Amino acid sequence: FSSDEVIRKRLLIDGDGAGDDRRINLLVKSFIKWCNSGSQEEGYFQYQRMLSTLSQCEFSMGKTLLVYDMNLREMENYEKIYKDIENSIAAAHEKISECKKQILQAKRIRKNRQEYDALAKVIQQHPDRHETLK
Repeated sequence: FSSDEVIRKRLLIDGDGAGDDRRINLLVKSFIKWCNSGSQEEGYFQYQRMLSTLSQCEFSMGKTLLVYDMNLREMENYEKIYKDIENSIAAAHEKISECKKQILQAKRIRKNRQEYDALAKVIQQHPDRHETLK
């Protein structure tokens, strides 16, 4: 095996790389040594070693749970942000649609004013009714 393959295999076995499989193997070996310990002093040493390894495993598990909870909260937060963005996009589309309607109305008003101005110029060229009656 090349070193890349070994590293890849360890990562696949270990998961997130926290060393849990190594700790569990160490705990099993410590338990076997504790069972086979001859003297009381050696047994106490192995017992302390097992407690230390157990506390490391518990710490790692607690840390993993905290990371998991944090990831869940982040997912909820991202979903909320996503919904807010969707709502903002929908509101922007509505505003754009409303603005398009206002532009069409403004164009119609401008066209009518231009027609009124043109008619007013034509009317101004002719004398008013009072002048015509005289």
